[in-house]
Amino acid sequence: MSRTPVQEKEDLMFRGSLPALVTPFCDEAFDEGAFRDFVEWQIAEGSHGLVPCGTTGEASTLDFEEHWSVVEICVDQARGRVPVVAGCGSNCTRSARANMKAAAERGADAALCVVPYYNKPSQDGLYAHFAALAEASALPILVYNVPSRTVADISVETLGRLAGIDTIVGVKDASGNLARVSAQRIACGTGFAQLSGNDDMSLGFMAMGGVGCVSVSANVAPRLCADFQNACLAGDWPQALALQDRLYPLHAALFSDASPGPTKYALSRLRPGFPEGLRLPMTPASAASRRAVDSALEHAGLI
Repeated sequence: MSRTPVQEKEDLMFRGSLPALVTPFCDEAFDEGAFRDFVEWQIAEGSHGLVPCGTTGEASTLDFEEHWSVVEICVDQARGRVPVVAGCGSNCTRSARANMKAAAERGADAALCVVPYYNKPSQDGLYAHFAALAEASALPILVYNVPSRTVADISVETLGRLAGIDTIVGVKDASGNLARVSAQRIACGTGFAQLSGNDDMSLGFMAMGGVGCVSVSANVAPRLCADFQNACLAGDWPQALALQDRLYPLHAALFSDASPGPTKYALSRLRPGFPEGLRLPMTPASAASRRAVDSALEHAGLI
C-alpha cells in the first residue's frame, strides 16, 4: 500500500484541537446524559474533533460493552459535525484488531492505537503490530506514542515505514521530544498528521510542523484551545503565544495530580452538576491540586 499524495495542513481531516474526552461517572456508572451534553458543548465551543476512550477517558477501567457504548454515543451525538477518533489500543494485536472492528461498526472516523505497552516489543514487533491492524481494517489509524506510559517507544525510522501504509495517517506524539516533529516530518512526509499529545508543548510542536493536539486542557477550555490551534494553523504566532500564556497554568494544573482527577474537578467548577466521579485506581484531585486548578481557571479567565 502506498501513501496518497501529500496534503496541505488545511486538507487534513485530523487537525486542530481534539479533546481527549473524560468519561463522566455517576456512582461509578457511565452518565450518558452528562456525556451527551459534554460532547454538544465541545462542538459548540469549536473543537475540531473528539477522542473518546483514551487515557483521559479512563478507558482502562471500562469493560468492552461500556467502552463501545461510549464511542457509539459520541458518534451519535456528534452527528458527523466533527470527526470521532476512538481509542482502540491494546498490547495484544488480536484485541486491537477486535477494537478496530468495533469502532468501525459504531461509525468512528478513525482509531487511536497506542504503542503496545508492558510487553516491550522490538521495533520490528511495533511495525508488525500496526501493519497487521492496517491490514485488518480500512479505518484510518493514528499511532499513539507515549513512552512514559508504555515503556516501548516507536522510533522515527519505524514510524516512517508505517507512514508508507495509506491508512496509517498520523501520530499522537506524547514523547515530549520536540525535535521529533522535524525528524518525523522528514521521515513521514508533510501529509502525515502530527498531533501533539502534550498541551504544554503545543506551541513549539505546531511551529515545527504539527497540525493539532489531542488535548486534555480542551476538556476544560475548548474555546481557548480551539482558538489557539486556529491561530497556529493560520500562522498567527503572536496570537498563539498570547493564548499559550493564558492557558499554560491550566496545562500544568491538570497534571498536578493523577489525570483525570484535576480535569474532572475543573469541569465541576465550570459546569455545575458535572460528575467528578472516577473509578479506582484513579482518585479525586488532592486539595493542593484543586487550589492549582482554581488558580489556573482564574488566570485563564474561565472563572
